[in-house]
Amino acid sequence: MDANNWLKQMLMIGVGTTSLVTEKLKEVSDQWVKDGKLNPDQAKAFVDEMLQQIKVDQGGFETQMQRYMRNLLQDLGVPRQSEMDELRGRIDRLERQVRDLENKQWR
Repeated sequence: MDANNWLKQMLMIGVGTTSLVTEKLKEVSDQWVKDGKLNPDQAKAFVDEMLQQIKVDQGGFETQMQRYMRNLLQDLGVPRQSEMDELRGRIDRLERQVRDLENKQWR
């Protein structure tokens, strides 16, 4: 499995976890409303605030995961896409030069 697929799967797990947490938060806030501990507006504000915090934390998690994967791939010696593109360009130029030299020899 390549790194991008792995990262996508980790992020999807995060999305699934966020959905589960959202559902549980709503259940808890609904119960608090039934028990008279919160009014509906307070419950909505509570859920909204918690979800906002999860989004902030999740953004930080995604950034950390990307940084971790980049460092891991670098430690394993896997070249970055920009390095691969540069090497492909150099190979293309060398192939053209070899063809030009071969053409000159056969003339």
